[in-house]
Amino acid sequence: MKNFFKKISPNILLLSLVSGINDISSEMVNPILPLFIKSLGGTGIAIGIIGGLRDSIDSILRVVFGYASDKIGKRKIFVANGYLISVIFRTCLIFSNTWKSVLVFIGFERVGKAMRTAPRDAIVADYSTEKRGLGFGVIRTFNTMGAIVGSFFAFFLFWVFKFDFKSIILASAIFGFISILPLYFLKEQKRIKKQNGLTIKIGFRNLSSKLKTFIVISAIFYLSNFSYMFMILKAQKAFSGKFAVGVPILLYVLFNIFYASFSIPFGMLADKIGRKKIISLGYFLFSMTFLGFALFDTAVAFVILFALYGTGSAMIEVNQRAYTSDLSSKNMRGSALGLLHATVSFVALISSLIAGILWENISPATPFFYGGILSLFASILLLKNKQLP
Repeated sequence: MKNFFKKISPNILLLSLVSGINDISSEMVNPILPLFIKSLGGTGIAIGIIGGLRDSIDSILRVVFGYASDKIGKRKIFVANGYLISVIFRTCLIFSNTWKSVLVFIGFERVGKAMRTAPRDAIVADYSTEKRGLGFGVIRTFNTMGAIVGSFFAFFLFWVFKFDFKSIILASAIFGFISILPLYFLKEQKRIKKQNGLTIKIGFRNLSSKLKTFIVISAIFYLSNFSYMFMILKAQKAFSGKFAVGVPILLYVLFNIFYASFSIPFGMLADKIGRKKIISLGYFLFSMTFLGFALFDTAVAFVILFALYGTGSAMIEVNQRAYTSDLSSKNMRGSALGLLHATVSFVALISSLIAGILWENISPATPFFYGGILSLFASILLLKNKQLP
């Protein structure tokens, strides 16, 4: 274990610690968020709107902040302020009385996430040039370990101490503000500030053809990858009373356990055998998971499906960022990562809106059939592409 940590930059470990503690805060809120929205009168379409915006606002803006960090030659200032903004507006959720106010506060909370994510990922890439899969896997594992602690703590506060939704949100704020403190010790590589004559333009034309191809295929997959909130709601429908809240939270904990357990192994495996194979397999696993949600409604099925959901997420999230870093130049890395996030999240917004409409107007199973078929298509498209290494 000691030799393992010697392979990892102290700056990556520090960012991982910050991110992990912050995720304790955010993941105390995430498993109860769809249930909170529903308690305020939100329908399937409302959850689709909020879930879609939650997954897209920050990522659409990531390209701006990723570009800005490349432009001024600094990353840390975006990371620190991004975490602060997120914590403030996440705490503001306690003032929500309608689902529309949740929409507003979540929107601003995700702006903070947008500000920090691409610059943070660029720092990770800068300090893990030889083992990028390992570097991104470590920070993802800390994130998800924080998510396990946070979501389990939310369950504990609800089940044992009978906290209501707003009390859990308030408790999460404590961890959020604590998470910002270690950033004081973060160091970043010195880089040259870009002058006007060396402006980096945001857009596909500045990317390599291989990276353009990968972003397009990723967009097709994310058109099927709607918000996790629909998985929570699907599980809730199978239970009643106190179990209708407690069991979905525990299933979300299970999802995060598998997410954390496989992030580093799949990152390291992709370093050895290639990222395209692992990402394609992740798309395929998502397809099978979606179809499982469409066809089964038992407690045992949900345990298996949430475990598969976590495993597929570990395959995709870690390696998608590392693959983008591999296919981009160092000076364009922040912009490339931001553009990837912006593209896939814009289509994810559309996906969640489609899922909400299908859920509300046809049946709760229909969005999962839609997601299963489209993600299978993306898996085949990526695997069979000859241009990508």
